[in-house]
Amino acid sequence: MELPENGTLAQLLEQSASRHTKLCPRQVLGVRMGLLAGQMLGLNVPNAGRRLIALIETDGCAADGVSAATGCTVGNRRLRIVDFGKVAATFVDTGSDQTIRIIPRHGIREAAQRLIPEAKSRWHAQLTAYQLLSNKDLLSVEQVRLSISLEELLSKPGIRVLCDACGEEVLNEREVVIEKAVLCRSCAGQSYYRQTERENHQLLWQKQSENIAVGWQG
Repeated sequence: MELPENGTLAQLLEQSASRHTKLCPRQVLGVRMGLLAGQMLGLNVPNAGRRLIALIETDGCAADGVSAATGCTVGNRRLRIVDFGKVAATFVDTGSDQTIRIIPRHGIREAAQRLIPEAKSRWHAQLTAYQLLSNKDLLSVEQVRLSISLEELLSKPGIRVLCDACGEEVLNEREVVIEKAVLCRSCAGQSYYRQTERENHQLLWQKQSENIAVGWQG
């Protein structure tokens, strides 16, 4: 497996594991997927600048592995979670518009046991084997196209508007316009939460204020 000049597999795995209590097989898969994406797209990961976008189909360990290998993070807006519950990731080179999707091959758990028969558990076999198997034996790559445009995905950072209904600030062109009213997605009916009654908000704020006051007095 060819590795980038600025990082070895071991170093990237160590970086991923630092975010967890230990290294696990899915972190290894995530790192290997990210490294292969760089090779396939001709990008020097994890230092590809802002050219690489990663869309990961699950949260958790694999996502951290992909992030460690590619340098894509939520903070730099180059890592997106599209939660389909799959250890899979799509990588977009914004410079060339090349897009690939990478998934683990079927049967790699069994392949790990065959490769490391002396492992004390299937988990330990996978942990070691996923670092040793070739890209061809471990991962499957296909060329794909995004169903949304890059412009819609990335939006324009720094743009801010206020929701006409709740008054909260909306960033990066994520507002919705309905009959000339500029709304946040919550007020437009796309909210993932429900507000409780106003009295409950007031009671919660009162309790928090009392606790803060007690803390100061103590």
